[in-house]
Amino acid sequence: MPDLLVDRTDGVVTLTLNRPDKMNAITRDMWGGLREVFDEVTSNKEDRVLVVTGAGRAFCAGADLVDAGMPQSSGSRLDHMRGVGRSAAALRGIPKPTIAKVNGAAAGAGLNLALGCDLVIAADTARFSEIFVKRGLSIDYGGSWLLPRLVGIHKAKELAFLADVVPAADAERLGIVNRVVPADELDRTVDELVAQLLTMAPVALSQTKHLLDQAFSTTFAEAVEAEAVAQVLNLSTTDVAEAVRAFMEKRDPHFTGE
Repeated sequence: MPDLLVDRTDGVVTLTLNRPDKMNAITRDMWGGLREVFDEVTSNKEDRVLVVTGAGRAFCAGADLVDAGMPQSSGSRLDHMRGVGRSAAALRGIPKPTIAKVNGAAAGAGLNLALGCDLVIAADTARFSEIFVKRGLSIDYGGSWLLPRLVGIHKAKELAFLADVVPAADAERLGIVNRVVPADELDRTVDELVAQLLTMAPVALSQTKHLLDQAFSTTFAEAVEAEAVAQVLNLSTTDVAEAVRAFMEKRDPHFTGE
């Protein structure tokens, strides 16, 4: 699909939304395409890290309300929106590290696409907005779940009710963004972060992601039980023994996830 570019290099999948003339606004067909890419990353053992970014001056302006091809009947519209939701769920379901490389404006579903990733790295020129209400719409693409967990319920309501444009520095302060860097350093910063993630034990990373994602839906007792199960799984791989050997030999470990 020309509107979604997928590059696979040495375990890193880079997904680029490729409608720069439309600020990478997402068409009806692209929702299904996004879900397919996310499902592939989940199932492909060779894929270790996913980076999502946009072509040109924007990350993603959200849904394309002009060229989206929205169905006319209420039932068909509901089916369409459930498909949008499945795309968001597929992103959250990826058991590997995901990074949003936000090179420009991220609005509406485009913002929530970024927030659905594990880490958000933004250029200092990036801008963010839960713009839905200014378009006569309510928040979607998982934003109603993601945003309160990141910024708290009152701030989430402020951002969603007023749909203000938030500069990158303010987004970092709010916890929407992990790091803000100069625009000309964005690629290098993300590349360095990816390289660091690739040195980590894949199974341990996956288990850690799963445990943290469950943090707001489990009791403490459930959490420590899940931790115990995760450690047993980690110990069934060769990576723990490799870590011990590397420590004793004063070298960096080489993890395989086997």
